[in-house]
Amino acid sequence: MEILNYIVLILCGYLLGNISSAKLISRVKHDDITRHGSGNPGSMNMLRTFGFKSGLLTLFFDALKGAIPALLGFFMFGGDVNSELSFVGLYIGGASAVLGHCFPVFYKFKGGKGVATMLGMFAVAEPYWAIIAFVVCFLYLVIFDYGALTSFLFITALTVVEGYKFHDNIVITIILFSLYFLMWFMHRGNITRLLIGKENKVNFVDKLKKIGKKETNLSRKERKQIKKENTKKEKEREIG
Repeated sequence: MEILNYIVLILCGYLLGNISSAKLISRVKHDDITRHGSGNPGSMNMLRTFGFKSGLLTLFFDALKGAIPALLGFFMFGGDVNSELSFVGLYIGGASAVLGHCFPVFYKFKGGKGVATMLGMFAVAEPYWAIIAFVVCFLYLVIFDYGALTSFLFITALTVVEGYKFHDNIVITIILFSLYFLMWFMHRGNITRLLIGKENKVNFVDKLKKIGKKETNLSRKERKQIKKENTKKEKEREIG
């Protein structure tokens, strides 16, 4: 019976992770986020392309994808904060959603980078530390404008906290560090661009200033111009 619970949890988490918030939101705008910027269907690319509101909505729904299966796993295996088995269920559910987000079968295994979904998982596992890390990383993003570095900072901090907390539980330790190295793998392009000084900035302050304006309701002509500029930047990076 317990094995069946694990199978159900993994399948539910993975399939929920397949739902692409970025693609759905950009489709509402009669556009496709994968045709803009880095092509990544994630909150940072949505923020750069469609503005603060779209980026925030994507972040929220992607985090929710990690939180729901994490909660499901937690309660399926006892729902006890003093039981490591409950946290094993939590991390199995959350990790399944992260894998579904990064490698969705519905989109030919081409998904996002999983940071927001991991945020949702960690918010369930360690809400206080997750809030602190989120606030610190938010301030870092506002000041330095590098989304990839913000992601590294957040995931590293929470992985260390939870890794220390469950250092004697081999299952949770393996899950945590597998997800950590997956994050680095999914950001390998960002790492390369950071090393050569060509990583895109978010321009977060500018996005905040444009709240309430028609930034997210761009005309077709304006979207084509943005797409053209982003494509040009991508080609320049490839040549460089």
